[in-house]
Amino acid sequence: MHHRGQGSMSDPMTQDSCDILISGGGIAGLTAAAVFGTAGFSVICVDPAAPVMERDAPTSDLRTTALLQPARSLLERAGVWPALAPHVAPLQVMRIVDAGGPDGAARVVRDFNAADVSDLPFGWNAPNWLLRRELVARLAMLNNVEFCAGVGAETLFTRTTGARVGLSDGRRITAKLVIAADGRGSPMRKAAGIGVTTKRYGQKALAFAVTHDAPHDNISTEVHRSGGPFTQVPLPDYEGKPCSAIVWMDSSAASQARLDMDVSAFEAEMTDRSAHLFGPLKLASRRTIWPIISQRAERLSAQRLALIAEAAHVVPPIGAQGLNMSLADTACLLELAEANPADLGGAQMLDAYEAARMKDVRLRVAGIDMLNRASQMQGQTL
Repeated sequence: MHHRGQGSMSDPMTQDSCDILISGGGIAGLTAAAVFGTAGFSVICVDPAAPVMERDAPTSDLRTTALLQPARSLLERAGVWPALAPHVAPLQVMRIVDAGGPDGAARVVRDFNAADVSDLPFGWNAPNWLLRRELVARLAMLNNVEFCAGVGAETLFTRTTGARVGLSDGRRITAKLVIAADGRGSPMRKAAGIGVTTKRYGQKALAFAVTHDAPHDNISTEVHRSGGPFTQVPLPDYEGKPCSAIVWMDSSAASQARLDMDVSAFEAEMTDRSAHLFGPLKLASRRTIWPIISQRAERLSAQRLALIAEAAHVVPPIGAQGLNMSLADTACLLELAEANPADLGGAQMLDAYEAARMKDVRLRVAGIDMLNRASQMQGQTL
């Protein structure tokens, strides 16, 4: 799947240079392509897999992302927010519930209402598969962006004047800046010889959608009990019923067992784990599972290379930090690129990126690690 915006005069198969080569076509990579493309830079974005853009496709990403205020601003700059807006649910209240007692009932509630600090909600919740769909559609409108699904970045050669990236289809692309948005096992990070520090928690997370009788009233609810949080985030109604996205973190064994449960037993268990706050929960999608780790790259840049998103940092899904950190990476790169376009990908720009982002990344990765460890232990300390 190669495509460019309509009206392009060049064959995308023959183009061999660009301002920015983005390795990775997940949400972070697609957003970066849309942002830099909208800003006028020539961009080639590659990913070995085709993006899955339908909710009920067998490999769709059923996780959702809470897009906080700065993320919305970046998506507006990317030209994609108007298309997303009808499909997102505002997050007006963030609710923390302690269900750590022996009966599992909700005992302590803390509400944080966005109205106390702003006329706008804290953020907006969007399904990941839908974010991909709208971002890919946006890239198709941009003549200066080429998106190549099914093509991976395999080799990286850099010098002070630029970078050359070898693609899996045999092409060699020269670029002023390479952005690694290629995930926690980033091939571009490895090619640059940048190491990572990884922590494993023995946890996995289930992600799925549910319907329920009680309205969610745009309240995002984190129910804490030992093993990890059960987070219920508002979605627009589904088939006429209130709908929420769930991320349920627990030990790997417990999560795997729940993945394999029959639906009625799973619904009973997840309703109990939700502290019955919204009545019976009904499964409204398939269940997906992924391992929870914390990871940080030792550096965020190398010659002609910037790491963003999970190539740079991975955190457990607590506090809506993951993608918002990733979009902060992109916003920082964009600001530096626009301030001095002649130095795109140069040492001065990438040193400034490292200085601007590394402290924030270190603090957030450490903070979320601490929160997750506390959540795992909570049942033993109450």
